[in-house]
Amino acid sequence: MTFKTYQLFLPKYANVDYELASSIILENAIQRNSFGVSALAVHGLITSIKDKGLGSIINEIDLIVPDGQPVRWALNSFYNLGMKDRVYGPELTLHVLRKANQQELNVYLFGSTATTLKKFQEFIGKEFPKVKLCGVHVDRFREATEEEDVRDIQKINQSGANIVLVGRGCPRQEYWVANHKGKVNAAMMAVGAAFDFHAGTVKQAPSWMQNNGLEWLFRLIQEPKRLFKRYFVTNSIFIFLFLKYRLILRRPY
Repeated sequence: MTFKTYQLFLPKYANVDYELASSIILENAIQRNSFGVSALAVHGLITSIKDKGLGSIINEIDLIVPDGQPVRWALNSFYNLGMKDRVYGPELTLHVLRKANQQELNVYLFGSTATTLKKFQEFIGKEFPKVKLCGVHVDRFREATEEEDVRDIQKINQSGANIVLVGRGCPRQEYWVANHKGKVNAAMMAVGAAFDFHAGTVKQAPSWMQNNGLEWLFRLIQEPKRLFKRYFVTNSIFIFLFLKYRLILRRPY
């Protein structure tokens, strides 16, 4: 399956919806291709600009989908794509698990805490009983040593994983996916808060807030101390860049 990409400041976003994105992922998962996916919202987009390391590898990821409504609005504004909805990481995860369930594929969970992983496994077992959970890796909350990384890769590949769901938070998960292209023989999905949301350890924003690009506000209210700086800085930079490129430079890169 083919798709077109459109550059927004730095990342190249795919013009896809949930159905096409999940079908592309399943196609690569079944063949056990080393294929990278990221659901990148405003925070990830701005981080890729500020963080030179991430910026240099972000487009190594094969499929970058527009996770946030503001990203979708910006892409539609610059390219007139007519995207009807964003491709939200937690929702994309459900679409992929639903198709993996039909195909009885092997799924590996990488990242997050032991508590969240246990609850997420229970959720998958209940909602998608034909998905084969072939391995679980609790996050070290630090980067692996070279020896640990080699063992991690061997463990994943030997498990027969078709899909690796990566829940390490942005940008750690994007680094991991990009750096394991050609090493892990599976479709690797950086899906962020999907683990916590589906495990029930973190509450999702109401649909009306999600649809109007206000999910950040809901999360900020929940965790003001941790998220204030993130959202104040990244949202301000995004608005500045959008206005700069829309009104002055007339092109999104």
